[in-house]
Amino acid sequence: DVLNAANHLSQREGTSQRERLPRLTWRVESLDGQAVKAASGQRIDVDGKIDPRQHADAILLTAPFFSDMDAFIGQRDLIGALSTALKAQHQAGAVLAAYCTGNYLLAEAGFLDGRPATTHWAKAADFARRYPAVELHAQEVITEQDGILSGGAVTSYLNLAVRLVGLFAGEKLAAMTAKALLIDMNRVSQASYVSLLDDHGHADPLVARAQQRMAATLQEGCRLGELADYLAVSERTLNRRFKQAIGIAPLTYLQNLRIEVAKQLLESRPIRLEAVSLRVGYEDLSTFRQLFRLKTGLTPREYQQRFARREGRG
Repeated sequence: DVLNAANHLSQREGTSQRERLPRLTWRVESLDGQAVKAASGQRIDVDGKIDPRQHADAILLTAPFFSDMDAFIGQRDLIGALSTALKAQHQAGAVLAAYCTGNYLLAEAGFLDGRPATTHWAKAADFARRYPAVELHAQEVITEQDGILSGGAVTSYLNLAVRLVGLFAGEKLAAMTAKALLIDMNRVSQASYVSLLDDHGHADPLVARAQQRMAATLQEGCRLGELADYLAVSERTLNRRFKQAIGIAPLTYLQNLRIEVAKQLLESRPIRLEAVSLRVGYEDLSTFRQLFRLKTGLTPREYQQRFARREGRG
């Protein structure tokens, strides 16, 4: 759709017959040349089979939808065939672009080693564990280096597509296309969309009790020393058990909890920032603002303006 819109705008703006010709052409390909079934069940026809010998200016990898990435990565024949095709295209000068879980394919082929990359924020920890040689910038919407473009969560494919228009048809047309399709090219961070409280699925009863206590005493201002006393353990033990169970220190978890509750309050109804700050245990509004921006990339007011639910009008 983005490429088609760019062609339409280019033809509309062109003054000569040559300028009115389509500037961008594309093919949709699969490994075996057969139609692909999307995760939603939709059948997607393709134009043909992937042929590494046919040169392209750019390759855009779609994102596979897998809850179990081990199962996907374990398909070595498929991964190997894709890697071979991608290497042949890149060696011939093609730009490679991927978004969301498609970045796993670039990483498996070795393209991201020593280069910056991003992925869906919920996959960041898993991605970093699998590919330690990659310079992961999980908060960024797009990274780019050496003809390798990496996009974040699913809708970043729109930003990637506009970037490809800019590379091959000019930045002026790219800007026109983004405006026509209401694509926000100023999105530079995924941070404001990130859930800070992942479900780690741990089985540590001490940590579970600590989490419950933190939530219950959030407004009063939970202190780690008091929390350790309540649980009848040392602060050192509490820190160790937290890191073992969920990978972060209890203070970090407490900060994340406070910001998540603040986000929910800001999203749900009109509310003063002072009230939000006090509700999550911060008497100092400036401290709350600083931490909120550090965690989300936005000020509390900016977050409220962007994400607050609007009541319908009759």
